Amino acid sequence: MYYNDDTTIYFDGKFMKAKDAGTDLYGQSLHYGYSVFEGIKSYSTDHGARIFKAKEHFERLRRSAELMHIPFDYSVNQLTELTYELLDRNGFTDAYIRPLVTCSPNMSLSKGQKSYLSLLAWEWNNGYLADKMKIMTSPFQRPNPKAFKVEAKVGGHYVNSILACQDAKDKGYDEALVLDENGYVAESSGANVFYEKDGVLFTPAKGSILPGITRQTVFEICEELDIPVKETFFKPEDMRGADAGFFCGTAAEIVALNSLDDVPFTRNWEETASGRVQQAYLKLVRVLSL
Repeated sequence: MYYNDDTTIYFDGKFMKAKDAGTDLYGQSLHYGYSVFEGIKSYSTDHGARIFKAKEHFERLRRSAELMHIPFDYSVNQLTELTYELLDRNGFTDAYIRPLVTCSPNMSLSKGQKSYLSLLAWEWNNGYLADKMKIMTSPFQRPNPKAFKVEAKVGGHYVNSILACQDAKDKGYDEALVLDENGYVAESSGANVFYEKDGVLFTPAKGSILPGITRQTVFEICEELDIPVKETFFKPEDMRGADAGFFCGTAAEIVALNSLDDVPFTRNWEETASGRVQQAYLKLVRVLSL
């Protein structure tokens, strides 16, 4: 699904075939989830393959490593150049890119001593959340920000995401809406959330969320389109039955929500400000992916 015998990856300073790569069974990342990563997309444009917001993603990767005390000395420019070379070696244009920083063998609960950079990519022509989604309020909470560095993309944090997402799917829903420890809406299992009421978009304030790069892009689009946005704390009951709602993230892009806890969103998506944001985003990544 993700690679074949001809797929090239970058690992620990060199390009190699994915089928020839291995991992250390004593690695700290494997045992404790002590790793950081990014999810990035490239798009086919009139100028060839372009990575959308490479600088922002690689700056966050470096910041995540810093927050986790993982030694990591690749610059943003190095990471960007290596990723374009990875795309070229594989002949990819529309692709999902996964930079991953793992740690050397260490069975103690101490900071990483050495890190290894992996750059992986696979073809991805469409967002994995293409249709309107039926979502439910999850019984699983977003990790307490006093227990984790929630602004970092850390491998181990996503066990929480797997539990929330699979629980929703087992109950017949497409995705989960995850709350924080105070019962306020935080995000989905792996994307940020917005809802719309009377032409205004609302999204959770910072605190328990991972403030995503796509979320920031939505703010930029709304400023350009003169759509008001409010960052605030709100509960699921504020969101149920609103005019519209959507999840946003690198993989998801912008995906409309059909209902929350079986209560439908009420307006025709194509007539909402949210729908305008979605169309602007799809144009942006194809035309202005620089």
